[in-house]
Amino acid sequence: MYGTIAHVRARPGMEARLKEEIRRFEEARTPGAIAAYVYRMDVDSNDYYIAVIFESKAAYVANANSAEQNARYQALLELLISEPAWHDGEIVAVALPRHDGLPL
Repeated sequence: MYGTIAHVRARPGMEARLKEEIRRFEEARTPGAIAAYVYRMDVDSNDYYIAVIFESKAAYVANANSAEQNARYQALLELLISEPAWHDGEIVAVALPRHDGLPL
């Protein structure tokens, strides 16, 4: 798996629109996309981290280079104080809680 974590600073009052942009990504059913998570920080409600997971680096790069993703990115930029800080990389471990009562 492969993905990115972005740190963004939203313009005040843009939380609902930021959530809508994430919904647009979900509704696009982007090939290879597995999940997207948005964290709003406790310390500053305009401070967010966005984690996006793809099945492979190739799927991530194909999305990043697509016209559709560029349009979504341009819409996202309108909601932000400045451009996101992107941190791309391979996902090397995943820990999911077990629901059968046994430890991980």
